[in-house]
Amino acid sequence: MKVPLVEIAHARSGDKGDTANVGVIALDPRWYEALQKYVTRERVAEHFRGMIEGSVERFELPNLNALNFLLHRALDGGGTLSLKTDAQGKVFSTALLRLVIDVPDAEARRLNLPGAS
Repeated sequence: MKVPLVEIAHARSGDKGDTANVGVIALDPRWYEALQKYVTRERVAEHFRGMIEGSVERFELPNLNALNFLLHRALDGGGTLSLKTDAQGKVFSTALLRLVIDVPDAEARRLNLPGAS
């Protein structure tokens, strides 16, 4: 089953120098398992290919049902140096919510994901 991240999570983002910071939080605690399993560092790096020049780090925050990603070299030098429209990285959260993950049907039903039947 294809699951748009925006249907199971919300996100916030910002910056620290040239690094964008994106937090992804499950809308339902049951859905954290899907985030943890399918929103990998590699998948996020692929999603932002061509937009960021550095590596992606992932941190798990199970007590918050959340993941946090650091997108290195994403802001063309950062807020005061960059000519990018979004030099503070505020749009990265919205962009990440456009990610679509593939969840096996049985798992989607078990987790009661939106659209699972």
